Amino acid sequence: MHIVLGLLTSILTILYLLDRLGVDVGWLNPFAWRRRRAWAEKYEGDPIYAVEDPIHVAAILITGVARLEGDLSAEQKQVVLTQFEQKFSLSPQAARELMTAATHLLGAPQVIETQLNGLADKHKSTFSGEQADSLFEMLLNVASSDGDMSATQHEFVNSLRSRLTIPQPEGTWA
Repeated sequence: MHIVLGLLTSILTILYLLDRLGVDVGWLNPFAWRRRRAWAEKYEGDPIYAVEDPIHVAAILITGVARLEGDLSAEQKQVVLTQFEQKFSLSPQAARELMTAATHLLGAPQVIETQLNGLADKHKSTFSGEQADSLFEMLLNVASSDGDMSATQHEFVNSLRSRLTIPQPEGTWA
């Protein structure tokens, strides 16, 4: 027993001296390690997945479906702003700010579809049935603002419809 106590005392003394010399021994604490790991994942992660408000998620999805084929055209921007003003009951300035924020959160054209799919998977239980119907109506309006929807946009809207059509309680945006 005295050998075990001596060994533990020696280990603790070495760790204490290393800490006093400035060597980081915090990796031994599993709780501190978990906090640091969670913070690093949040800090280094994609900020689009931190969005929680259904209106902001819908704005990202709507702006994203317009950007699936490249940059937004003037017609698409106008349709997006009109949809935000009418459906979300926003002022023109608030609608512009929402579209700017959504555009900023979306990445390069090569990763937009991956981001939108991940966002839809994360928030599939967020929308009520009425909100999902309104979202699809807005998606179709925006996607067809320059003419017919492209194959990529059509495929994305159909996959989003299959993800979000789950029986849910009724609710409105406001």
